[in-house]
Parts: sequence; C-alpha cells; structure tokens
Amino acid sequence: MVRAAEEDQNVNPGSGDESTTTNNDDKNSDMEMMKEKFAKLLLGEDMSGGGKGVSSALALSNAITNLAASVFGEQSRLEPMPPERQTRWRKEMDWLLSVTDHIVEFVATKQITNGVNMEVMVTRQRSDLHMNIPALRKLDAMLIECLDNFKGDHEFTYASKNDNEAKSMKKREEDKWWLPTPKVPPDGLSDATRKWLQFQKDSVHQVLKAALAINAQILMEMEVPDSYTETLPKNGRASLGDFIYKSITVDHFDPDHFLTSMDLTTDHKIVDLKNRIEASVVIWKRKMSAKDGRSGWGSGVSLGKREQFEDRAETILLILKQRYPGIPQSTLEISKIENNRNVGHAILESYSRILESLAHKVLSRIEDVQHADALTQNPSSQSLKLNSLKDSLKIDASD
Repeated sequence: MVRAAEEDQNVNPGSGDESTTTNNDDKNSDMEMMKEKFAKLLLGEDMSGGGKGVSSALALSNAITNLAASVFGEQSRLEPMPPERQTRWRKEMDWLLSVTDHIVEFVATKQITNGVNMEVMVTRQRSDLHMNIPALRKLDAMLIECLDNFKGDHEFTYASKNDNEAKSMKKREEDKWWLPTPKVPPDGLSDATRKWLQFQKDSVHQVLKAALAINAQILMEMEVPDSYTETLPKNGRASLGDFIYKSITVDHFDPDHFLTSMDLTTDHKIVDLKNRIEASVVIWKRKMSAKDGRSGWGSGVSLGKREQFEDRAETILLILKQRYPGIPQSTLEISKIENNRNVGHAILESYSRILESLAHKVLSRIEDVQHADALTQNPSSQSLKLNSLKDSLKIDASD
C-alpha cells in the first residue's frame, strides 16, 4: 500500500505539471495573438510597413467589424453560441476595448493640501466612452443571454435540406433562400411558448432601439469629410429631385404620408432615398452657416422655414433608420467612417453597429418562427405580412 501511495504521488505531480504547462501555453498563445492583432492595428493593416496603411481609427473599426463577422456570421438559427465562440468574442473584444481606457480628458477637481483648498486638473476616461462603453457591454450581454435562452426544446425545430414539406412552405423572406426553415407542431405553438417567444422578441427589440440610438448619435457627431461635400450638387433641390423636394416643402407635412408615397420596395431604393436626403441636409446646413445670403430654397424662404424643412428631412432619416435597421450604410455614413480620425468615435460606432446588426438578425429569426406558427393557424392565406419586423418598428416609431 505504501508503494501504491508512492506511485500515486509520482503520477499526480506529473499531471499537475502538465496542467500548469497547458495553462502557460494558452497564456503564451493569447499573448502572441494579442501582439499580432495590435501590431496590425499600429501598422494600419499594412504589414509591409510601407506607411500605406489606414488610420488607427479605421483599423480598430475594421477589427471590430471583422471579429463580429467571424464570430456571429449569418446567425441563421435561434440557438446558443458555442462556448468557444463566446470565449473568443469576450477575449478579443476586451483587447480591442482596452484602448478606450487610455482615451482621457482633463477635468477640474478640488483637493486639500496642507489645509489649503486647491483646484487641480486630473485625467479621467472621456465622457462619451465612460457612458456608452458600459451600456454597449450590457446590450452585448443581453443579446448573448437571449441566444442562450433558446437552449433545449421550445416546440420548434429547423427543417433539413431534404425536407420536401419544408420546401413547399412559404418563407417570410423569400429572397433569403439559404436560411433554414423553422418547423412548428401541426397545431402550432402553445400559448405559453408564444408568450415566451414574444417576450424574447420584445427584449431584443429594446436592445436594437438602444444600439440604433447610440450609433445615430455617434455618426451625427462625426465630421462630414471634404471628400464627400466636394461631390455634392450646388443645391438641395438638385439632390432630392422635384417630387421629393416639393413633398418636403409643402405647408402641411406628414412624414408617414411622405414615406407611403415613396417606392421603398427594395433595400437599394431605401438607401437611394436616404442618400438623397442626407446630401440635401448637408447642403442646406452649409448654406445656412455660410452667411452669404444665398440659399438652395430660393430667395423667398425665411431662415425659420429653412430650419423647418431641414428638421423634416432629418425626421425622415430617423424614421428610415428605425424602420429599416438592416439596410446597407449610406454614402455619407461610409464616408464618415472611412475618414474619421477619432479613435473613440470609431470604437463606439463599430461596436454599436455590429450589436444593431446582430439584434436585427435575432429579431428576424424570431419573426421566422412566428411566421411558421401563423401559417399553421391559417395555411391557405397568402396575404400574411412578410415584413412584420418592419411593421412593429413602424408602430414603435410613431409612439
């Protein structure tokens, strides 16, 4: 027995050494990966060292965007993220967000030195980062938690590629043929599951609204690049076209009525309208601040009217962003991101944008299940709303 105990002691130290070695190897691997990632950022993604890289702000923005794309992908199903992907996401985002700990501003604070009150300047994390980074982390955690909630059986599954019955079902988004088709019981989901699914949808909807708000605020704070303004026409009317111009400048303006009169049947048409309105807003703001007396509205338009028309255009842009969160970025947004040199803005914009995108995908997948459930209740109906996500955002925007 003594010999057996000695043999066990000889084995256990060895296994402990192996565990320690493995942990050290993992730490060394993480360290090398972090060095490589930050080296790419410092070189502006130009590994030749030739000085042809992008700015640090754009390099960080691209790094966050690419990380999200590789971790989340298309998010084609309602299911938890694999643990290794969650670990990678948390670890690498912590690396990228650590930059914000060193973006500071000076603030005045009072100190008592030898009984004397003194006001000194100290550094603290920049205000917008101090407020928004924790908020975005919380939204991030809420989305991951929502996906984790779909672990186990929730009365719906996904059809296989060879399922003939699924092929005959009407998809909610016919153009996205590659997405798997949800399958629900013949009698539909139970009331309890429907309520639970709606609760998940409402939670993700709140995440989407918050991410949209943060992203819109950061984009608004970014400067309009000269390279963008140089491509604009001389007046807002030329950018909008006569029909849109007249629709915005009518005496009694209703944004909902305006949007119903527009052709918004495809993402391309929505982005085109957004591009036109954003360009006109930039033109009008520049003319109003130029103080040269000239105006794209004509000589008979007062300053108050000009501001009113500009507010109408910005209202339309806000509604478009809320109703169509999944559309591609506009020309102005892309130009701002590519020319931005503010590292803090770059991190906040990219982080909020990828959370907005993920929330939209999760909402769409929930809508797919609800659509499949609705078909079981009324299988002969072909007039089911295929864009109920947009409809729910439309209702919310009008509240």
